[in-house]
Amino acid sequence: MAAVEVNPQGLPGRVFLGYLLPENSQGELWRVEAYKNLYDLNLNFLDFVHSLEDEIQKGFGTHQLDGKERAILVSVVPYGRPYPIEDSLEELKELTCSTNLEVIDTVVQRPKKIHPKYLMGEGKLKELIIKGLQSGADIIIFDQNLSPAQVNAIAEVTDLKVIDRTQLILDIFAKRAHSRDGKVRVELAQLKYLLPRLTGKGTAMSRLMGGIGGRGPGETKLEIDRRRIKDRIHHLERELDHLGKGRWQRRTKRLKQGLPIVSIVGYTNAGKSTLLNALTNSDVEVQDKLFATLDTSSRRLRFPREREVIITDTVGFIRNLPPDLLGAFRSTLDELHDADLLLHVIDMSSPRFEDQMTSVEKLLKELELGHIPLLRVFNKEDKVGGEFAEKVRQRLGGVSICALNRGTFSPLLQKIEEILWGKTVQRKGAFHGGDGKRDHRKLASPLLFR
Repeated sequence: MAAVEVNPQGLPGRVFLGYLLPENSQGELWRVEAYKNLYDLNLNFLDFVHSLEDEIQKGFGTHQLDGKERAILVSVVPYGRPYPIEDSLEELKELTCSTNLEVIDTVVQRPKKIHPKYLMGEGKLKELIIKGLQSGADIIIFDQNLSPAQVNAIAEVTDLKVIDRTQLILDIFAKRAHSRDGKVRVELAQLKYLLPRLTGKGTAMSRLMGGIGGRGPGETKLEIDRRRIKDRIHHLERELDHLGKGRWQRRTKRLKQGLPIVSIVGYTNAGKSTLLNALTNSDVEVQDKLFATLDTSSRRLRFPREREVIITDTVGFIRNLPPDLLGAFRSTLDELHDADLLLHVIDMSSPRFEDQMTSVEKLLKELELGHIPLLRVFNKEDKVGGEFAEKVRQRLGGVSICALNRGTFSPLLQKIEEILWGKTVQRKGAFHGGDGKRDHRKLASPLLFR
C-alpha cells in the first residue's frame, strides 16, 4: 500500500510505502517506509510484489505439502478474571493436534471489555489477520465458545474458517465414534449445536401475504433446514431410547449375577483403556490421543478365592465439556450409578494433573456419584520416578502404577479387594441391601476418597 502526500500547492510531497513482512526472528508483522518525494521512490513495484509474495510463500509452502490444515489458536479472557489461559491453551493444542491439524501460532488477549461482535478487539483482530496471511493459516480456533453471529463476523473479516472449542471437540467425537450407540450420541450433540447456528432472513420473509386466503411462496430454505434438523433430532432421540433399553437389559443381567462392578473413570488420555487391557488381557483400542475411547467396554476380572468383578471403561472427561455433549453421553455415564467402586485414573506425568483430577471429581459430584467409593490411581509412574510418585500418594492418597507394567499392579489389586470385600464381607450378593439395591455403606473403608 502506498500513500502520497499532497502539499498546499497541490503537488506530490512525501510518499509512504507499507507492506506485510514474511515470518522473521524479530516478530515484525509489517514495515512502513517514508520517502521525501515521489522522485526518490526508485522501485519496480511489480518485481517487488512478486519477490515479497515468494518470500511469504516460502514460509508456509513446505507445510502445506503434507496435507494438514494449519491452525491459529486464540484465547480472549477479560482482564482481571481468573482463568488458566496457558493450561487451557495447551489442552486446546492437544485437541487440535489429535485432529491432524498443525498449530502454527497462538494469540492471547486480555481486554478490559469483550467486544460483542468479534470477541477480541479490532486492533488484535487485524494483527490476527496479518499473522494468518504471513503463515498461510487455514483455520482459527477459539478457546472460548462463540455465538453464531461472532463466528460469521470473524470469518467474514479474516476470510478463514472459524470454529470454537465446542465444535472442535464435537468433530473429534465424530471421527472417533465407532459403535451405533456412539455415532447416534455424537450426531445428536452436533445437531443440537448446529440448530441455533443456522442463519438466514428468518421467518419474517417466509410469506409474501398475510391474513385469510393469503398464500406465500411456502417455507424458506432456512425453515426447511431447521425443520429437517428438528425431525432428525426427534428420530435420534427415539433411537437412543431404543438403544438404552438394550443397555438397561445388560445392566439388569449384570446386577442379577451379584458381581461387584468397578468402573474406570478419569481425564481423557489418562490411560484408562490401557489399564483395562492390562488387567483383563483385552484388546480395547488404545491411542495416545484425546478421546480415543467413546464406547463403554466391560470385561471380567478374576481375583483369588473364586472372586470376580465386572470392570468397565468409560469415555474420558475434559475441562469445560460442552453441555450438549455431556447431555448426549449422560445416559452412558448413568451406568456409573451401578458401580461399587470408581477407579479414578490420573496421569501424574501431566503438569496439570491436579487440576484435571479436581475437574473429574467435580463432574462426578454433578452427576450425583459422590456417594460411590472412589480410589485414586496415579498412572505413568515410570515417567515421573518413584520418589515423586511416593510424594503424590502421601499427599493426595491412593495408589500409583504404570499401566504398561503389570508388575506395579499388586498394591492396586490389594486395595480393590480390601474395598470390595474387606474382612467382614466374604460372600457374593453382600453388595445388596434388603431392598435389592446396592448398599455402599457396607463398603466403607479408610482407603476411600470422596
